Amino acid sequence: MTTPKQQYYENLAESLIEAFNRRGIEGYYCADKADALTTALRFLTPGCSISWGGSVSCTEIGLFEALKNSDFVLHDRAVAKTPEEQRELYAKAVMSDYYFMSSNAVTLDGELVNIDGNGNRVACLITGPKNVILIVGMNKIVPDVNSAFDRIRNMAAPPNGVRLGLNTPCSKYGKCHDCYSPDCMCCELVVTRKSRIPGRIKVILVGEELGY
Repeated sequence: MTTPKQQYYENLAESLIEAFNRRGIEGYYCADKADALTTALRFLTPGCSISWGGSVSCTEIGLFEALKNSDFVLHDRAVAKTPEEQRELYAKAVMSDYYFMSSNAVTLDGELVNIDGNGNRVACLITGPKNVILIVGMNKIVPDVNSAFDRIRNMAAPPNGVRLGLNTPCSKYGKCHDCYSPDCMCCELVVTRKSRIPGRIKVILVGEELGY
C-alpha cells in the first residue's frame, strides 16, 4: 500500500520531470533504490566507457558494486597511484560514454545545483561525457537556488567533510563558516539551468532519502 509520503514523492517527481523537460533534461522517477539501479543500468550499452564523481547516493543504490562486476570499461580515479595517473584517468572520464553522479540539490523549477572542491564532477556535468546520469534522492529537492546553496552548505557539506576527513570548519562545527580553508569543498558553485544537448543529462529521482 502506498503511503501518503510515497504518493507525495511521486506527485512531486511528476512536476519535476515536466520542469526538466523544459530544460532539455530527461527525468525519471523510481520508488526505491532497487528500481533506481535497474533504471540506471538500462541506459548502458555493451562495451561502453563509464566514469563517475564521488557520490554517496550512487553507492547507496549499489551502482558501483554492479559496475565492478560488469564488462564495461571503467575509468575510476580512485585507483590512480600518482598525480600523473589521476590526470590521465580524469582525461578518460571527460571522454567517457556515461558519467554518473548525484546533485547536491534540485530546485522545484528543475535546476541542478552543485558545489564542488576540485571541480572535476561539475566539469563533467557541464561538458565532456556523452551522457550524464544523476541519481537523486527526493530529500534533495528545495524551493529555489538560494535554498539549494543553504542546504548544501549546512546539511550536505558538513557530513561530507566528516566522511572525507577534511579539515574544514563545517566538518568540525556542523555548519558553514564561508571558509577559505585549504580543504574547502565549496570552491565551485554551479547552477545548471538547461542542457544545450537535449537528453544528455538524465536525472533519476528516487523516492527515498539518499546521500547528504
